[in-house]
Amino acid sequence: MAQDYDEVRPDVAEASEKTLQQVQSMDAPTAKSVQSDLEEVDHSEGQELPGAIVLDELVVEVIPEAEDEFTCGSCFLVRHRSQVALEKNGMKFCRECEG
Repeated sequence: MAQDYDEVRPDVAEASEKTLQQVQSMDAPTAKSVQSDLEEVDHSEGQELPGAIVLDELVVEVIPEAEDEFTCGSCFLVRHRSQVALEKNGMKFCRECEG
């Protein structure tokens, strides 16, 4: 006789029915109660959430390249001239990029 392997076993069906009844009997909050709870709480009172966007200006002092420095044509980092590994078509490349 052929056996249907897709059929739910009786013990599993009974256990899942009990679990469903337990979940339904729980005192779960409704969508309206959750919404009203969220509206009551004001998160903006002096607290800053992590990762929040701050509307302050970032002030950075830009220092021009010195005479003994160069900007690598590959990684675009400012390096000391002792780090020059290759100069090609007017571009200088550092040891790390050429190594």
